[in-house]
Order: sequence, then C-alpha cells, then structure tokens
Amino acid sequence: MTRGHRHSRAPHGHLRRAALAAASSAALALTLLGAAGAQADPATAPAAEAPDIPVAAVQQDLKDLQSIAEANGGNRAHGRPGYRASLDYVKEKLDAAGYRTTIQEFTSGGKTGYNLIADWPQGGTGETVMTGAHLDSVTAGAGINDNGSGSAGVLETALAVAAADLEPSKHLRFAWWGAEEQGLVGSRHYVDSLGEDELAALDTYLNFDMIGSPNAGHFVYEDDPAVASVFTEWFRAKGIETEASEETDGRSDHASFKSAGVTVGGSFTGAGAVKTQAQADKWGGTAGEPYDSCYHSACDDTANIDEKALDLHSDAIAHAVWQLSS
Repeated sequence: MTRGHRHSRAPHGHLRRAALAAASSAALALTLLGAAGAQADPATAPAAEAPDIPVAAVQQDLKDLQSIAEANGGNRAHGRPGYRASLDYVKEKLDAAGYRTTIQEFTSGGKTGYNLIADWPQGGTGETVMTGAHLDSVTAGAGINDNGSGSAGVLETALAVAAADLEPSKHLRFAWWGAEEQGLVGSRHYVDSLGEDELAALDTYLNFDMIGSPNAGHFVYEDDPAVASVFTEWFRAKGIETEASEETDGRSDHASFKSAGVTVGGSFTGAGAVKTQAQADKWGGTAGEPYDSCYHSACDDTANIDEKALDLHSDAIAHAVWQLSS
C-alpha cells in the first residue's frame, strides 16, 4: 500500500445495488436457519457457498515469494528482477489452472513495469467481477504482508475457482498490479487502457492490500454499501464486527477504479496506523501498537504474518467472489 493519498475521485458511474445487500442478508439468514434445522426453499436458496481457502496454501505462496525476494536482492520492487520473477510465479500457476493470462507492460520512473491479468474462460461473458492485489514490494524488503498477503489470497481464490470448475453468471477476472508503491501506477495504466464499453462492463472491482497484519484489525471498504454488506455480514456471521477501512482511502489500487466510476470493495487488516484499546478489546492484539510494525520495512517477511487473519481474509475473498459473480 502506498504511503500517500490519491485525491481525484469522480462519483460512481454505476447505480448502487440495494438488492445485493438484501441478498447478502437473506443468505446469512438462511445459513442461520439451516444451522437450526430449518429447510430452505430451493427457489430462494442463496448462491453456492465458496470453498474454504487452505491457509497452508496461502502461506506456501508467501514462502515462495520470500524465496524469490532473497534470490533477487532482497525485494520484489517495481523495475527489479524480483518483481518480474514474482509475476512469472503467479502466471505459471494460473496458466496451469486454465486461465487466459495477459501481461500488460507500462513504464514508470524509466523502468518497465508489468500487470498480470487473468480471465476465467467459463461462465458469463457480460458483466465482469474483477479482483486484484498489487504484487510489488517496496525496495526495503520482501513485502510479504504488503502485499504478498493480498496477492496470495487472490491467487488461491483464483485457483479455487478453477478447482471448482465454476461457471458463474458473471465473468471473472483477476489481476496483480505493478508499481502500486510508486503511486498506483499499474492499476491506473490498466484503467486508462480500457475503452468505454470495457469500463462499463466492470460490475465491481475488489481490492486486497495487506490481509495478514500481525496486530490485525478487521476492516471493510465501505465505498459502496451493497458490496460492503457482502463482507460485513460474512464477518458478522463469524462473530467479528468490522470497521470502515479509512486507512486505505485513496492509497491502494481500488482508487484507480473508483475514480473511473467503477463500484469497489475489499477487506484489509491494517498498515502503519495504531490499534486503539477499543479495537484490542474487540479483536485482540496490542493497543498502542501499529497493525503492522514492519510496514514498508525490511522485517516485512514471512514472520510478519498473523495466520488467523490471513486465513479469515482469504476466505472472505472467496466468499465475495462467489457471491458477487452469481
């Protein structure tokens, strides 16, 4: 996640979808009724439930990204060999799973950058639900929480789509952005490259930037109430009350989409801001300390991850993808 704030954001170009919020609440109610032994009417049954994303698989991706950094000067930053090696690692897994992958090149700071776009070939061909994470680190270190965590969670969700042979009613697209740490450069380049019709086809963009913070908070992007409710109701069913993700405002790749009028959402576990006592009482962890004390530092390695938060938010990614694409 970038340090600075982006500021130019136009109003949404899509109508807010109150029906989605109602559907999410209905799905939660049916889940609770099912737990009590009630029988749901098949005609009003919610969308198929997303699979559990194995946290061991997400952690293995993080270990592999750490190894890539160590073999390439200690980081995975824009314009450095560790970034391209990270992209090739993700692309190889997606290609093997049956995705149509595209590498998009751009230039920033005199260096070539890359976005990786992966389209799932099955399901709808109209409206698109897009899910993304920035793959680059800062030059100071391997960037395992920021943002190996989001990149790995999105990757394992994409692989779960393939394993389920999912045929959603909407098209699914996944992305890993370059040069986010230089000011959202890769995602802005992608959005700027879209034609009017392509942009209009983007139903929702979901962003995941830091989902394994060691002193984790549980935050939800509240840019769109209907999309936010998909997350908040899911977390609430697990006994977790979320808060609005104010720390990400304008500072991660969803801002590139929001400024173009695309509906956005996502979840987040916190960066350099300090956890309050009320939050520690609610979520655990240590009050008066940052959510991630290794934010943008050399110590952001595989030891800088809270497994419980990583597991929870990886499952939240899958839930949102299944729910919003059905």
